[in-house]
Amino acid sequence: MFEVTVARRQKVLDAEPARDPGAYQALVAEIGEDGAAEVRAVFWSETCARLQLFRTLALAQHHARIAREAHSLKSAAGTFGYVRLAALALRLETTAERLHESEFHDLLDLMDAAFDAACAQEPQR
Repeated sequence: MFEVTVARRQKVLDAEPARDPGAYQALVAEIGEDGAAEVRAVFWSETCARLQLFRTLALAQHHARIAREAHSLKSAAGTFGYVRLAALALRLETTAERLHESEFHDLLDLMDAAFDAACAQEPQR
């Protein structure tokens, strides 16, 4: 059942762009090019660290922390328009307490792929 549900959700996610290019321009309009570039550099660093952190946390013992980290990732990814990554982080945030270990790792794989896709679409990285 989970595999069918994941396959359906993955089709929806694949239909979304990995990155909304207008999001960064909106941030530039708000805080300027230098500020946006600085904040984006922090995002890249923190996101890499956060994705690695998820892999070190045992789901059964750390589901609350995983949900908090996913919430932060969702917000940051949304700010920069990384639509797929934000959607997956939201899914992790809202389901961390109910996921089985294998589902958790499948979701982390999807998040890694979404991050890689966002990086590939990023013109200035």
